[in-house]
Amino acid sequence: MPAYWIAHVTVTDPARYAGYMAIAPAAFAAHGAKFLARGGESETFEGQAFDRQVVIEFPDLAAARACYASDAYRAARDARDGACIAHVAIVAGV
Repeated sequence: MPAYWIAHVTVTDPARYAGYMAIAPAAFAAHGAKFLARGGESETFEGQAFDRQVVIEFPDLAAARACYASDAYRAARDARDGACIAHVAIVAGV
């Protein structure tokens, strides 16, 4: 059953965030991920508004969790440290 990362992000330092954008896709690809939504137009109806909404599909929860825990994604998170406000959740598909 697929699983999804749902991320809400507001970039506060675009130059530093570019470092994350340069290396994070390789971490996702290594775990079979597919972007379903990545930035683009969005509208917040309830709760805190963020500039970017991202939905990433993984083959299953194990792959989604393994990606987040991977050395490659840890390096990407380190690259974006201080460059954004992010909320990330992993959810099982139905």
